[in-house]
Amino acid sequence: MKSKKTLYIILAIVILGLSGFVYYNYYFVFGEGVKAGQLNYVVKKGYLFKTYEGKLIQTGFRTGQPGAIQSNEFEFSVTNDSIAEKMMLNSGKTFELHYKEYVNRLPWRGYSPFVVDKIISIK
Repeated sequence: MKSKKTLYIILAIVILGLSGFVYYNYYFVFGEGVKAGQLNYVVKKGYLFKTYEGKLIQTGFRTGQPGAIQSNEFEFSVTNDSIAEKMMLNSGKTFELHYKEYVNRLPWRGYSPFVVDKIISIK
């Protein structure tokens, strides 16, 4: 009788620990913010899960290595169809996008841990 109770307590602790691990790694919003720049592209792609993927070219330059200058690129995923369609129709324009950053990505959420959830402005 006492060993069954101990087994149930250990099982409950393992289930809670595993649930916390999955939540933190895949559903916990690690950060959120706004990025601005020129929308390079938004495409719908994938084998099993079709997701919207995009790239925003930000103004300014960053140096990766001495002598090498690259533009700042923000690669993101979009889960909302209407947001993705609006972005596709306005490709090449300057966008301000609100995004959420997750610790890890999920296949049905996209290829990037950065998920755009709102368009703030289009210029």
